[in-house]
Amino acid sequence: MPTPVSIALLVLLLALVLLGMRAGWRARTRRTGEVVPALPAAPADLGEARTPALEAVYVSSTRAGDWLDRVTAHELGERSAAHVQVWDAGVTIAREGVADVFVPTEALRAAGTAPGIAGKVVGRDGIVLLTWLPAPEDGRGLDTGLHTRHAADREVLVAAARALIDTTAGEPAPAQDQQEETA
Repeated sequence: MPTPVSIALLVLLLALVLLGMRAGWRARTRRTGEVVPALPAAPADLGEARTPALEAVYVSSTRAGDWLDRVTAHELGERSAAHVQVWDAGVTIAREGVADVFVPTEALRAAGTAPGIAGKVVGRDGIVLLTWLPAPEDGRGLDTGLHTRHAADREVLVAAARALIDTTAGEPAPAQDQQEETA
């Protein structure tokens, strides 16, 4: 086979592979958009800061419990540099180049570390995982992975997020739940 024909076939094959990858990413975005219809908005008053702004890399968000099931809706699949800060109202993740993420205190379910998440594996406990519910009707939730620039910041972030969870654990159930219990 002549060289120009071989090169043309390889370029065509590469173009088909790239188009297939793009179609797959768009399909995943549609599917995960059904699971995460909208992200919570940060309130105007976040309350008191519980941590300084910590430098990190926002790695990705996945369906809770499945570290490879990346959520791409709302740019949650986009890796970016970020500043993470824990407030009374929740956790802000100010990302560079893509939409910021806000995790309300009442949506936060767990905070811990893991060796990796879709998009990055660092080993040991190098990724901070925040497990949260983006919508009340979503019983499974999301795991959001952050790789802090400084190792000591992991402990600070996890401790502050766990303290937020502890503050909501003692709160009374919403009025709707209380009505069901008394009926």
